[in-house]
Amino acid sequence: MLSAMHWRQGGIGRLTDTAEKNLRTGGSSSLSRPLRVSAFRNLLVADVIGDVGAFMQNVGAAWLMVSLGAGPIYVALTQTAASLPYFLLALPAGSAGDIFDRRKLVLATETWMMGIALLLAVLTIGGYMSPWLLLVLTFVLSAGDAFETPTWRAILPELVPKDDLAAASALNGIEFNLARAVGPALAGIVITVAGVAAAFVVNFVSFFGVILLVARWKTPIRKRTAPPETLTGATVAAIRYVRHSPAILTVLLRTGVLMFFCSALFALLPTLARSVNKTAIGYGLLLGCFGFGAIAGAFAMQSARERWSTETVVSAGVVILGVVMVAVGALHRLSTLAAVMLIGGAAWVIFTSLVSALVQNLAPDWARSRVLAIFILVYQGSYAFGTVVWGAFAQRASVRTALVYAGIGTIANIALALFAKIPDSTADLSPSNHWRMPVVVEEVGTDLAQGPVLVTIECAVIPQWTAEFVEAMHRYGRMRRRDGAYRWGIFRDIEVANRYLEIFLVNSWAEHLRQHERHTQADQELERRLFSYLATEPVVRHLIYTYTKET
Repeated sequence: MLSAMHWRQGGIGRLTDTAEKNLRTGGSSSLSRPLRVSAFRNLLVADVIGDVGAFMQNVGAAWLMVSLGAGPIYVALTQTAASLPYFLLALPAGSAGDIFDRRKLVLATETWMMGIALLLAVLTIGGYMSPWLLLVLTFVLSAGDAFETPTWRAILPELVPKDDLAAASALNGIEFNLARAVGPALAGIVITVAGVAAAFVVNFVSFFGVILLVARWKTPIRKRTAPPETLTGATVAAIRYVRHSPAILTVLLRTGVLMFFCSALFALLPTLARSVNKTAIGYGLLLGCFGFGAIAGAFAMQSARERWSTETVVSAGVVILGVVMVAVGALHRLSTLAAVMLIGGAAWVIFTSLVSALVQNLAPDWARSRVLAIFILVYQGSYAFGTVVWGAFAQRASVRTALVYAGIGTIANIALALFAKIPDSTADLSPSNHWRMPVVVEEVGTDLAQGPVLVTIECAVIPQWTAEFVEAMHRYGRMRRRDGAYRWGIFRDIEVANRYLEIFLVNSWAEHLRQHERHTQADQELERRLFSYLATEPVVRHLIYTYTKET
């Protein structure tokens, strides 16, 4: 269940490139500016309490599963139950975060999780808990978190001014890793003194602060000029955007493969911890060391980014994490395991923070919640699959053998850099809605869903720039598909020299209006290059499919 917590209240990985720059150059003043906003400051404090409670819940559930006499496969399935909801609910959750009132959605999911946390505590106190019941309740608790996470991450720009967004992201990342360090250690003490149920009670109480603050928070009104999207349409738009964004696909590939292998560390750590220390304090200590290592790694990463590329830093982190996993599988003393887990936490935060920041920077505002949801889907889906595989492997061989093989697989991940290199920078994805709106001589109709819509752009190309124009147009076609076109093409007129016709089809008139809003500054740069190849202004036409009265 540790992996699910990477996304609770935003999780780690909120450090953007600008945030890293602030940490390198700005000192305390840059980081402290978001704290002047009372709403952000109060929610940050509530986040600390909530995340500590959730980590205590995670440790308690894993330790309870071991205490119930369940084998390694059941302990690993605890991780699966916590991760699987992110795989199942990521897409609808991301779409909901971009469509519905975010404040109400967060309140509903927080209330749901609070109720499940109470049920967990009551059943454990009453002695009714079983391995399968624990798995079911873990799943439904994580389902609430999975549905909330994309929305919560999208709320951050509404809390602080745009100039303070990077610093606010950095503070959230530090907060989460502080909770990762304190929560497990505190859980170990509480479980030893008062039992597992006490950890569940603390988690239940931790929800009060977030619910109270969100209920009192006045959200800004979200203005839209284009027609609102449906849940299905928004989900399709998210998949389409990612499919035609090579940089995002690269990050998703690297994340998915790595999560499959490194999931073994979190899935098998409870069983390994019990083999070297019979109390919950040992497990809490290992997780606490991992958290403190992550905090140190977040700050150490800043100097590394000044010297090396993103790919170099990420690959180094992956190799170190793989070596740590091999070492964890070979060591038998709690003290040495704790030291190694410190290094593992630092290596872990290097990868997760950089790739998470990249995904946020590679997605425009209108699709950020949905693209993050797809990232979470890949992240948690690969993690859930990995926990099952490595749990079954450990059941047949041994926990230590599984960790060694998973560590070797993690190290081998750097081979992906040969053909899927993580990008160093991102384009300017701020809106650039400069397209001329069509002059409609006849009413489109009240049903904005009617379509399909055919858009044609007739271009007269300067003869010596024909090859460059065609190459640039195919790049531009990817942008058209990404923003809404389900079919695109560029055609050469065989009757008129150097005349080309671009066409693309969109499902509805409403979807085409949304295309205008989805245009970015980066797209405009490519558009300027295309216009430089033209002899005259292009001629644009909009056509809507005509139905007979019978149809």
